[in-house]
Amino acid sequence: MKTATAARVEPHAVETKVSPQLARRQVFAVAGCYFVASFAALGLPPYLTEILPELGDGAARWAGLLYVVPTIFGAIGAPLWGRLADRFGRKRLLLRAQLGLAAAFLLAGWADSIGTFAAALVIQGVLGGTFAASNGYLGAALEGHALSRALTLMQGSARAALVCAPIVVGSLTPWLSPHRQYALLAVLPLAAAVMLAALPEPPRTRPAAPQATTAETEADGTPVVEPAAEPSGRAPAASLRALYAIEFAFVFSTVISFPYLISLIKERIPGTGPMVSGVLFALPHMCYLIAAIPVHSLFRSRPRAGIALGFGCIALGLAGHGIAHSLTAFVAVRVVLGAGLTLGLVCMSVLAADCAKGRAPGGLFGSIEFFSKAGAVAAGVAAAAGNDWFGPTAPVLTGTAIALVTVVATAVPRLPRTLRTRRSL
Repeated sequence: MKTATAARVEPHAVETKVSPQLARRQVFAVAGCYFVASFAALGLPPYLTEILPELGDGAARWAGLLYVVPTIFGAIGAPLWGRLADRFGRKRLLLRAQLGLAAAFLLAGWADSIGTFAAALVIQGVLGGTFAASNGYLGAALEGHALSRALTLMQGSARAALVCAPIVVGSLTPWLSPHRQYALLAVLPLAAAVMLAALPEPPRTRPAAPQATTAETEADGTPVVEPAAEPSGRAPAASLRALYAIEFAFVFSTVISFPYLISLIKERIPGTGPMVSGVLFALPHMCYLIAAIPVHSLFRSRPRAGIALGFGCIALGLAGHGIAHSLTAFVAVRVVLGAGLTLGLVCMSVLAADCAKGRAPGGLFGSIEFFSKAGAVAAGVAAAAGNDWFGPTAPVLTGTAIALVTVVATAVPRLPRTLRTRRSL
């Protein structure tokens, strides 16, 4: 059923891919470039409390705010850059994102004041956006299961960087301060830009035939086509609004446990060393790296079921954090959370590939990135407030509540269809 806010647009605004084709090695190249370019973006923020004293903030009072500055400005810029990519070329805008990161890292590495460093983080947020730009590039050349598998691989790059980058930064710290490592690691997005320059521009698009499609625009202006049924007869599993809501809730419910996890572990298991704490932090992301591809094969035709199951695991895992008091218990609940993280990320990739059919990929993935970053910012604020008022257990319980609400919201719409199916038998 068409929404009241849907506005008619001319069919030529709708994209139809011409022979979408991208070799596997080229998909891996895009994912690899994102991995190396995200090292500084993901590996250095945990060391802000060591960087800021060098810039005059001895107590690192600005660490919390500066931690989310790139995320906030990235959320603001992502939809705009996505639409510009649709207009001027996805490869060109992907190169722009990598070069923007390099410029921001160089400025941050040579900053000599809080103001200059903050400006560098703003530039990182505004000019970066490599994840959305990479997904937009892939979305212009792939579709269906090939696209969802590529998006799953991209999430694997993000998880791998999240696991490896802090370890590498910590290993380099005895020889080079984290502050100066920004300048050193700027070489990584520059190298990624050189690699990406050798990749082809995604295939050009042609106008969709007027008689073949009826076009609309969603509330955010993204062109929409009423999709044809797939060979299997399965209709697309989600609307854009549902995808955006799931993206926000998923990021919120998982990220809210990040900032104060180490504090919670130290409170529950006194004497736990930093390496053990780091492994516990990374465990859910390791689960994704191990299980993502098999999960994609199992749930690519039923992503909503995977989403509901994933949020159920997230709720169970986060609730378990509230009662865990031993290393074994923390390992168990982190693995359960990792199962939910894997199911959620993989099945959202399937939903995103479903929604990408007939839509301009740059605008779509830019909008998805906006809601993802908005969820991360909201989670950071909620985690800080909950920790201040009720201690480090509060953030995980808040995440549990949001995950449970999303399970109900995702699963309940399926019940009427199930009941109607049974009555018709």
